[in-house]
Amino acid sequence: FIITILTFFSVALANLSCSQKQPELEALILTGQNNHNWQESHIYLKKILEKSGIFIVEIIVSPSSGEDMSEFIVDFSPYDVVVLDYNGDLWPVQTQNNFVEYVQNGGGVVVYHSSNNAFPNWVEFNEIIGLGGWSGRNEESGPYVYVQEGEVVWDYDTPGVGGSHGPRHEFLVEAHNPDHPILKGLPEKWLQTEDELYGELRGPAKNLEVLAYSYSSLEKGGTGRNEPILMTIRYGEGRVFHTTLGHTGDNFFTSIESAGFIATLQRGAEWAATGNVTQVVPQNFPNEIQSLRIPVFEDRHQ
Repeated sequence: FIITILTFFSVALANLSCSQKQPELEALILTGQNNHNWQESHIYLKKILEKSGIFIVEIIVSPSSGEDMSEFIVDFSPYDVVVLDYNGDLWPVQTQNNFVEYVQNGGGVVVYHSSNNAFPNWVEFNEIIGLGGWSGRNEESGPYVYVQEGEVVWDYDTPGVGGSHGPRHEFLVEAHNPDHPILKGLPEKWLQTEDELYGELRGPAKNLEVLAYSYSSLEKGGTGRNEPILMTIRYGEGRVFHTTLGHTGDNFFTSIESAGFIATLQRGAEWAATGNVTQVVPQNFPNEIQSLRIPVFEDRHQ
């Protein structure tokens, strides 16, 4: 009888433990067009989110560039967070409206790397992402935003294009708000693996908070300023996490496999979905002296 009782409780505890580890958050990765290697990046993003143990991930692929987009109607409402891996043709009006309504009503969004290049003339989209680059952006798109002497600067006065970067290289990421849930407990300075350091981003920058920045050195073709790297934006009831990290090119996966990128993406996606971060601080995280790359797929692109 005692053995039966113990067995019952052992099974119950095992079942409870398993149930606590079941993913509960629904994530959508929207991809299909990009000037980067979206064919690979969305696979990596899916695996990274799934490895957190809290996301069930679905992927929606748009028609190819130049094809008919009229039937590309997406309902975002079932998802806790939408990860944008898209830079291409404008979505149909219905999908645009669905996206804006989703964010206004509390939906979470992750803006990943070159997805901030998309839709320069879509007003609501640019307010949602906060800052964007390229695609004809200029001073009419909004201010430059950068960090100077510890303070965030909204530069409305300087004319010029939006978006630039030098050659890929390692660079230091420094926390501007280390107490934000996404960064809390992480080192305040850490070295990103070889990546594109975006600079001169422009946009409405409404309700935008810079979480972390990197110095964009002139020697590396940069701006000579501290450029925002990780950001959050509030739009209506929605929460947006914007990371400029994680470049993926042809046979180039160093950036997206950065331990710093992986952890901040997982934590940023959870915050965008829920407003909180429950994930523990990873033991394998880079410091300010040495970057760290973690293979996302053990048997892929060795």
